[in-house]
Amino acid sequence: MTAATATAMAAEIREQPAALRRTLDALLPRVPEIAALAARTRQVLFVARGSSDAAAHYGRYLCEVTAGRLATSASPSVATLYRRRLDLDGVLAVALSQSGRTEEILETLAWARSGGAATVAVSNDGTSPLAADAQLALVTEAGPERALPATKTYTAQLVALAVLALGLGADPALRVALERVPDAVASALDAATAADRLAAALSDVDGLVVSGRGFASSTAWELSLKVRETCSIDASGLSYADLLHGPIAVAGPRRPALLVAANDGPVLPGVLALARRLRSAGTPVFGIGGGPALAAECVVALPGPDLPEAIAPPALVVPGQLAVEALARRLGLDPDSPPGLAKVTQTDSGGGGQ
Repeated sequence: MTAATATAMAAEIREQPAALRRTLDALLPRVPEIAALAARTRQVLFVARGSSDAAAHYGRYLCEVTAGRLATSASPSVATLYRRRLDLDGVLAVALSQSGRTEEILETLAWARSGGAATVAVSNDGTSPLAADAQLALVTEAGPERALPATKTYTAQLVALAVLALGLGADPALRVALERVPDAVASALDAATAADRLAAALSDVDGLVVSGRGFASSTAWELSLKVRETCSIDASGLSYADLLHGPIAVAGPRRPALLVAANDGPVLPGVLALARRLRSAGTPVFGIGGGPALAAECVVALPGPDLPEAIAPPALVVPGQLAVEALARRLGLDPDSPPGLAKVTQTDSGGGGQ
């Protein structure tokens, strides 16, 4: 494969503006339904694995920062292996699964419902068991995804979670910003040439550290996962706060850093300080977003979207998706069918994955 257009992953990355517009058109009218279901709840419990778990990480920040709702991630083994019943009265359990057929996620959502939680499903398949089992199903409109690595289904989940936040009481200004996301994603696709330069720079490394914080930490987590599963490169996805607690020692000339950030917001000064520290220690620094200030610290910098920090991640991830697809091809790998990846991944209880 010598051209980006030869892969399904590349084609699906480019389908994202239309997929996100369809998803918003379908889900924004359902904000009142979300509000009605969530009215008796106080906190949110996310149930997810894989890329869906990265999306849930973004959802936690949306719930807490924009909607003022305490949010956390479930440990499915509590339900599926330890079989421990919990009192979940007052909890809104939100299960994310692109296929809607992952047994572990289905079982954990049923466990949450049996404990008294109200239930929401976020899935790309309205006919799936997950959509049928939840009290409310937020079905994204990404369409079938042929490449195994999640791209358009992942960003569709992100905008679905932003709609969820609106139903939980986020400032209506979030909705105005959300309407701008499809166009911002379309603009992000123009970073393909810079993304190929980043791929070239990463084609001979021993590993990669991917870091951000706050809303963008979900992007760092997702891109590190994409690099591992699609390019077979050991990539660590960490908040820069966690990185500074010791793991920064793994970064170096052969293990560069990829830093991701919105173009503004309270975490940006910390990202810039980290970039300077890494550079001074001899670690090559690459960036996505962060505006001109981060670009000035980087060997290669990919532009971030002109969006508020809280709604930047659906577009912020796109240049990284382009770079991962290009990197896989440079390494002679098929980005559409990584050997260790499946759309529905089975774990020890009969389910897992996305």
